[in-house]
Amino acid sequence: MASGTNIMTNSTEFERLRRLHKVLVMFYEQNISQAKIAEMTGLSHTTVNRLVKEGQERGLVEITVKSPFGNMTDLGAIIAELGRIENAIVVPEVSTDPQITIKSTADAAVAALFETLQDGMTIAISGGVGVSAIVEAMKPKRSYDVTVVPATGGVQGKYYTDVNHVSMAMAEKLGGRALQLHAPIIAGSREARDTLLDVRSIRDVFDTARTADIAVMGIGSVRETTSTYLSLDGDIDRDDVLGAGACGELLAHLINADGKPCDYPANERVVALSLDELRQIPHRFAIASGQHKAEPIASILRGDFLTTLAIDEQTAYAVTDILKGDA
Repeated sequence: MASGTNIMTNSTEFERLRRLHKVLVMFYEQNISQAKIAEMTGLSHTTVNRLVKEGQERGLVEITVKSPFGNMTDLGAIIAELGRIENAIVVPEVSTDPQITIKSTADAAVAALFETLQDGMTIAISGGVGVSAIVEAMKPKRSYDVTVVPATGGVQGKYYTDVNHVSMAMAEKLGGRALQLHAPIIAGSREARDTLLDVRSIRDVFDTARTADIAVMGIGSVRETTSTYLSLDGDIDRDDVLGAGACGELLAHLINADGKPCDYPANERVVALSLDELRQIPHRFAIASGQHKAEPIASILRGDFLTTLAIDEQTAYAVTDILKGDA
């Protein structure tokens, strides 16, 4: 008699599980509404709802959300691995207009930045179009008790992209405070640079920058005749820059293809955090867009200067091709 009871119990349980599985398949795989399932199976809507919940609780259902930007996520992961950084954010191409591309890239950079930003932090920044775009894209939901400090000297005649203007603008957006650095980005000589760095007001700014929690920078190209770097100082000669093996620029330091500082006179006159000091900052964000930046980006990644990179899709493909050649 007991054996018959077990058979009946097992049979009933089997039928209940079969019904449970059928409802889960209809709901999750066939995309049939619970109301329609109730109508098709003769079960009450309450029973269908209960079975769906039971399937979730039993772990019989695994829900996977597919990103519409799945390829971009994969591409970012590849760059992060090849470039040995924590995060590479690849922005899908929405336009061939460079202005729209840099804006979209800046939006993505800001989202990543706000995931890190906390009250009490110090942000060291460079000037430039990319960082200016980041500041423009900032729309914080609250004020942040932060300090924004220049990581480099300034550039005359480049008001809207000058580091002092950009640092003030970022601090205003965040509700924080900004320090100003009254010195050129490249001094007239190595001795002049050393003298400037010994001025108390300048030394104090760089002391604060060295203790920053976050760095936000642009990546510069140097090979095009329109490169901003070539206009930083009257003694910079493009042929000499290329002859020194320069591939990119970071905080006005020329970097070669191996990610090392170039043997170039202007590198000894840069008024900025040193590259070694930069590496000591925990969170180092860079923004770059445009395929002409692919080689500079690859060189910067080889130097282990970044933790996070925001980049557009087409440039990301070009950078990936370059870095795969290193593997």
